[in-house]
Amino acid sequence: MVEWITTDGLTDYETAVAFMETRAADIAAGEADECIWLVEHPPLYTAGTSAKREDLTDPDRFPVYDSKRGGQYTYHGPGQRVVYVMLDVGKRGHDVRRFVAQLERWVILALEEFNVTGHIRDGRVGVWVVRDDKPVTVTGHPSEDKIAAIGIRLRKWVSFHGISINVDPDLGHFGGIVPCGITEHGVTSLVDLGLPVVMDDLDVALRRGFDTVFGGSD
Repeated sequence: MVEWITTDGLTDYETAVAFMETRAADIAAGEADECIWLVEHPPLYTAGTSAKREDLTDPDRFPVYDSKRGGQYTYHGPGQRVVYVMLDVGKRGHDVRRFVAQLERWVILALEEFNVTGHIRDGRVGVWVVRDDKPVTVTGHPSEDKIAAIGIRLRKWVSFHGISINVDPDLGHFGGIVPCGITEHGVTSLVDLGLPVVMDDLDVALRRGFDTVFGGSD
């Protein structure tokens, strides 16, 4: 059984981490159901385990939190759906790479509901969209922007942290970091792509896609 929780308003980051750590421990102990938690945060930056300090270009702009999830610097803020994924990866095959691939497929399926094609790129974590409306890069390749970030942590084979998908955040807020350490590509959102999507629309798509990728939930 997977419990779904949607929290309205803006959730404090430290409060979210405390909840996830407690829930993950309870799941590992067999004392709680798996959980998908949908939140939004006030503007903030988080540093993953691979973050490089030089990629925090404006450290005074928003609060910065060290996070033990994988990945580098990322931004969270209003208009971005953060999906905290507390699932028992041990019971789901003890395969971390497969699990991350499932998270990627989940995001791509949700984006497809809005006729957006998401892509996975070697050496670039997250989900990307091709921007045919922008000039080609200096290498002659089409421009690509990041629309979703993925960063997880496992404890006793239970995952926490998870995914962030840009619905309609202030994209200028990404300017205080080098998102995921990548300078040659930008960031985008569903609204930036010209789609009149609201958070509830994405939540419905995520619920449908989850059942397809991971199986049913309660």
